[in-house]
Amino acid sequence: MTEPQHPKMPFDPASLQQFWPMPANPRPIMTIGAGSIVTDAHFPAYQKAGFPLAGIYDPNQEKAQQVAKDWNIPAFATLQDAVNAAQKANAVFDLATPPAAHCEVLSALPDTAAALIQKPMGRDRDDASAILDICQRKNLTAAVNFQLRFAPMMLALKDAIAKGWLGDVIDFDGWLALDTPWQLWAFLKGLPRIEISMHSIHYLDLIRHILGEPSGIHAKTLGHPAHDVAQTRTSAMLDYNTNTRCNLSINHDHRFGRRHQACEFRICGTRGAAYVQLGVNLNYPDGEPDILEIYPAGGDAWVNVPLRGSWFPDAFASRMANLQRFGTGEDETLISSVSDAWHTMALVEAAYESSALPATQPQRKP
Repeated sequence: MTEPQHPKMPFDPASLQQFWPMPANPRPIMTIGAGSIVTDAHFPAYQKAGFPLAGIYDPNQEKAQQVAKDWNIPAFATLQDAVNAAQKANAVFDLATPPAAHCEVLSALPDTAAALIQKPMGRDRDDASAILDICQRKNLTAAVNFQLRFAPMMLALKDAIAKGWLGDVIDFDGWLALDTPWQLWAFLKGLPRIEISMHSIHYLDLIRHILGEPSGIHAKTLGHPAHDVAQTRTSAMLDYNTNTRCNLSINHDHRFGRRHQACEFRICGTRGAAYVQLGVNLNYPDGEPDILEIYPAGGDAWVNVPLRGSWFPDAFASRMANLQRFGTGEDETLISSVSDAWHTMALVEAAYESSALPATQPQRKP
């Protein structure tokens, strides 16, 4: 790896990218699914950014009708009705659906459609392979909604790394000690895979985005005796076969008050470092502010990067903007395309496989 050149200008935090540029002509969005993520993040982000909403469909008609009323958009009685209306409006499809529903919905979309698929990309790697096959067979312009890559703090972090303010990134530490209200997501009940598949997948995807593909992963994920959620605690170490060290320590059962809870990353390079707080996870869903601080190459103190937005909801608009701009040729790269997202799913699968293996036993004295 060639270390980024040392910047010749003084570090200016205001110069770092925080938002993806909007498409010149935003297309309407047809949303499939009416869960809380739609009203908490998707629709607020699209409204704020100026994306028009074409309508919504959900098998739960009562829920869909209520969301439609609240947002003054049409609700459709069937998936096919929503697809037909989307085609007439030249709309992009926004799949805010549970992992088990992705294949069915994608199969119903018209060939060559543009679609944003809620993470994860299915329930496991086999699902991800089936989704990839459908998207390729139907020639869909499809990406997975790994929107943490598009959070203002993460766009700024990626920009700072690209400009050389950290040098080569050689340490990535993620530390979460949270009290996560899993009961908000009823569809998770009874699922055999929770923490990595539904939460830490964001961090594994972001790490791939920043550090590249690891050669492997060591992981252990487990539940907690206080509830029946399959897994809520994970430890993971990603192996890069280089000087790069990458660790995640995740605990969603730190129920002892806010004082010592945390949701933060420490990213250290050969010339500088960064600290990130992911505020939405603290006191979710109300959340706290995101934070990005950088100790730039050549500097002598931490510098706060004033953030002009937050992961929720702003990342969802930037994620949609890249998809739409790629479809019109305004962007050369579709970030988190289904082909790329498949590798995040493969890393998740490897983490679960690692967790199922026995630990290396120390030699016992005879």
